[in-house]
Amino acid sequence: MSIFNLNFRVATAEDAPQLQQLIQSAFRAEDSRQSWTGDMGLASKFCMEVKEIETFMTPECDFLMATDNNGALVGTIGVSKRGANSARLFLLAVDHRHHRSGLGRQVLAYAEEYCQRTWGATKLGLNALSTRQALISWYMRRGYQKTGETSPFPRDKFAELELPDDLCCIEFEKYLNTVAVAEDAA
Repeated sequence: MSIFNLNFRVATAEDAPQLQQLIQSAFRAEDSRQSWTGDMGLASKFCMEVKEIETFMTPECDFLMATDNNGALVGTIGVSKRGANSARLFLLAVDHRHHRSGLGRQVLAYAEEYCQRTWGATKLGLNALSTRQALISWYMRRGYQKTGETSPFPRDKFAELELPDDLCCIEFEKYLNTVAVAEDAA
């Protein structure tokens, strides 16, 4: 596992095209690990418009950008405030050339800290596609627990594909250590 010296910042509307390219290429990338990417037919059809990314850029929703020392975008994650003490993480993406390097772990950890520091979040939520068993295990190793709830998969966006009947998104949550933030503030 490599450790990157990453620089983080909140994305602006001007960054949306670059974010779109990274997210789309990361979600479409093949990976040799069985069950990491799930159905490659589905992954290869993943498409996100720049306008979709721009709609997430609101006072209570941000995309965080991770850049390397040369300023190249290597990772991103969406974060949104959900109520008084909770936040939601979405669209974690790492440049496919850096998959399996530990970079995703660093981006996720920064997003957790950002939500805690910025919004006072003590609980985070996210979801993962039910067919991506290795990714589900990865989130669980990061402290996320299944809630027992699922959310529907947007089948209409992939009408031309034969999808499993039980395809859905598995919901997860994680409670953050509030002591660490209190100590940092002191």
